[in-house]
Amino acid sequence: MCFRLFLPKPIDLQHDPQHELMVLARTKMPFGKYEGRYLAHLPEHYLVWYHQKGFPKGKLGQQLGLMYEIKLNGLEKLILPLVPKG
Repeated sequence: MCFRLFLPKPIDLQHDPQHELMVLARTKMPFGKYEGRYLAHLPEHYLVWYHQKGFPKGKLGQQLGLMYEIKLNGLEKLILPLVPKG
């Protein structure tokens, strides 16, 4: 199976993939309609909208792009167990 990634700037998951996924799982949206929600809990349509509009620059944009790819490819089961409860 082959997955095509559309990240604005690739996140270096080869350096420490476990750490990067833990950071992604614990990152909350800092602004907007879904402020305070974990990125893993953002609705897919919101990530699609960002993909079409353009992800923000910097680390958040990279994380949103990665979350878009995770959801697009149905891989949420990999990250959801890492999201803090409550």
